[in-house]
Amino acid sequence: MSIFASGKEDVLLEEDIDVSIGEPADLIVFNDDHNTFDWVMQSFVEVLGHSSEQSEQLALMIHLKGKATVKSAAFNELRPKKDALCDRGLSAVIEGKG
Repeated sequence: MSIFASGKEDVLLEEDIDVSIGEPADLIVFNDDHNTFDWVMQSFVEVLGHSSEQSEQLALMIHLKGKATVKSAAFNELRPKKDALCDRGLSAVIEGKG
């Protein structure tokens, strides 16, 4: 099992999460220099089902802090959402809470 030390805590890498039991995980989106606030917010509304207010707050957090957890759920629920965000050009990963 691979564990990534993020400085504050250890996190499981996506490939090490047991998807068969729906391990709890976080969907993390990273800041970039090519997606607009409007596109990121629209993506959060359409893909994650967030409100426009919540999407705006998350986009601002990502801009200011470099990344933010945009959804927490079972890995098998987050996987298609991560793929959809990446298909839209966002940089997203899933980190296990284990």
